Amino acid sequence: MADRGHLVPSRPARPRPAPALAPPTSAPRDRSLVTIVRAVGRSGALIPLLLSAGLFAILVLVPVVAIVARVLLTGDLLAVLGRPMVVAALRLSLLTTTLSLGVTLLLGTPVAYLLARYRFPGRTLLDSLIDLPIVLPPAVAGLGLLMAFGRRGLFGPALEALGLTLSFTTAAVVVAQTFVAAPFYVRAARAAFLAVDQELERVAHTLGVSAWATFWRVTVPVALPGLVSGALMSWARALGEFGATIMVAGSFPGRTQTMPLAIYAALESDLEAALALAALLVLVSLGLLGGLRRVTGPLGEKADA
Repeated sequence: MADRGHLVPSRPARPRPAPALAPPTSAPRDRSLVTIVRAVGRSGALIPLLLSAGLFAILVLVPVVAIVARVLLTGDLLAVLGRPMVVAALRLSLLTTTLSLGVTLLLGTPVAYLLARYRFPGRTLLDSLIDLPIVLPPAVAGLGLLMAFGRRGLFGPALEALGLTLSFTTAAVVVAQTFVAAPFYVRAARAAFLAVDQELERVAHTLGVSAWATFWRVTVPVALPGLVSGALMSWARALGEFGATIMVAGSFPGRTQTMPLAIYAALESDLEAALALAALLVLVSLGLLGGLRRVTGPLGEKADA
């Protein structure tokens, strides 16, 4: 029998298990998209936002889907695109938009660089004039071009004395497309040049590189994504030009009738051709949007990082 005076050794305490560590998460500490959606949902504003987004998507998608669905139901798209009127409109559109883009690059690039790098009297006025064709109604733009370069226009007699006629010719189509589309390139190119660090240009100058070589070897490569994006937007705007073209150039098949004008002319006589041209323009537009996303995607990711 154990003596009560002796101490009985206590049992050793069992070691407590270490607290389980939470698995590491790769989500950032800032508010994620799910957190924002939950917060908006709790505030009661999510349903109106989703409703507005849905209505906007319907407004944009329904006309496009209607064109594509009608083309798929009517018959062979390739056979319709092979018709002489459609082929002529396609060929003329590719020719005029390519020439328009070339003129835009030739004239718009120096203007964009000038606005991005220099301060001079009249800079604000020039900056405003670049935006004018964007806000000007196309019919007004076409009428203005006709009053300026038509046979009875401001420069009509001078052009006629030189043996040149601009109105109602293929050249008039190029002028109209350049007038309405060039501002899109100039705006994008100006923003691209502003984004180029001028310190890179200064370093090139200190190394003995000329200003011309610095522009082509340093500035243009850095600003190239913005320049390409602006060129694509300008070309797409020229491809879809209608109002100014029909005012100053008319709608003559094979000479001034581009794809938008051919669609308008074919509505009464050849609906299948009009739908085929419209579907082709839809595909071209989607392709351009995809190209823009590929060009501007890396820039957007860098900006968000």
